[in-house]
Amino acid sequence: MKRLELEHLIRAAGSIADSPELIIIGSQALLATFPEPPAELPASVEADLFPADAPEKADLIDGSIGEKSPFHETFGYYAHGVGPETAVLPKNWRSRLVRVQSENTRGYAGLCLSPADLAISKLAAGREKDLVFVTAVLRHRLLSWEQIEALMVEVSAATGELVRTRLATCRRRLGTS
Repeated sequence: MKRLELEHLIRAAGSIADSPELIIIGSQALLATFPEPPAELPASVEADLFPADAPEKADLIDGSIGEKSPFHETFGYYAHGVGPETAVLPKNWRSRLVRVQSENTRGYAGLCLSPADLAISKLAAGREKDLVFVTAVLRHRLLSWEQIEALMVEVSAATGELVRTRLATCRRRLGTS
């Protein structure tokens, strides 16, 4: 997905949900900070999001412009309406959201996870695709080890231990253990 496509999804989802702000919690949140990320980063055709003021409307978005919808078939990308509980996030993640708002979003705003919060979320999920994503972000120096480690104090001890272990896996993959 490209930044303009994310902006299109923000506009469409905001209009459908009648919500001025949408929270983007999946990998596409990186497009807020890095509008043109390195090609090596795993690409996705979906953006995980929910209305900031009415998370329960995520199902409405999913049903309207979600996977296999006419929107998806027409444009080749889609919104995946999710709930706030979908991602494990550090305590103060909302204070670090990165705003995406432009003429293309027509007044609607996407509030995207910061790269460090996104990395914590991906490491907590721990799927292979998440580890590949975080490893690529680190390889391209879009994020530092220290930025991730600084947020580990904002998650539970159990989550912190999982994140630490999975971050070590990323280090080994980069040959920097």
